[in-house]
Amino acid sequence: MEPKVIFEDSELLVLDKPAGMIVNRSDTTRGEKTVQDWVEDYLKVSKGDAEVSEVSKGVLASPFDTFDTFPAFDTFLQRAGIVHRLDKETSGILLVAKTPQAFVNLQAQFKDRKVQKTYIALAHGKIEPESGEINVSVGRLPWNRKKFGVLSGGREAITKYKTINNLQLTINPTLPRLRGASNEPLTLLELYPKSGRTHQIRVHLQYIHHPIFSDPLYAGRKTSRNDRKLLSRIFLHASKISLNHPRTNEVLNFEIPLPEELNRFLEGLNS
Repeated sequence: MEPKVIFEDSELLVLDKPAGMIVNRSDTTRGEKTVQDWVEDYLKVSKGDAEVSEVSKGVLASPFDTFDTFPAFDTFLQRAGIVHRLDKETSGILLVAKTPQAFVNLQAQFKDRKVQKTYIALAHGKIEPESGEINVSVGRLPWNRKKFGVLSGGREAITKYKTINNLQLTINPTLPRLRGASNEPLTLLELYPKSGRTHQIRVHLQYIHHPIFSDPLYAGRKTSRNDRKLLSRIFLHASKISLNHPRTNEVLNFEIPLPEELNRFLEGLNS
């Protein structure tokens, strides 16, 4: 299980992250290879010290004279250039800056909401209307630090959505993994987060009472337990991204299809 490179030049690395892989290394990921570990190996960045790849060394120039004077250099190293994150079970597009300047530029694009992201999710129930906007603040729950929720003191969060297809979870004798499933409407969605809060899409869909299929945190204990008998990961995929190239300012668009396990699951549903 490793990321796939879908684009690379001297400033930018665009990856297809598999589900089940944590993005950033931490004290709780010891013994588990993260995307950060993979990037450091791929770009030959030494772990935990101030060495950088030859690519970065070659392009570090004006307006920054040295690494020491570059204010975000430590953060660039600490994150191995990874600009944003995806949850462990979420698959899809991940951006990595290969130079400190590109890192700062891409962070600014995210902050200014210039980066446009599209996710695909399968949600419980039939969502109506078929397109709309969810605009409620999201924050970490004081009583459960591992979860987020809609809080009055949270941070602004906006998610737009559009229905792709209305489906039915039902018994399908040709696909053994779906045998025993109860009849239930499901909605396949495209979602466009206009902010980047942790667990934003998951929290927003829970808020409108249509949690993501097989979400272990927000679908409810009984629902997620039943879901995961059929699908062992959350049905959430970062499918598209649009951004300006950090050096040339050219508009870049990337798109990747659903991974095989999600496509296979959809094939077992009735439309």
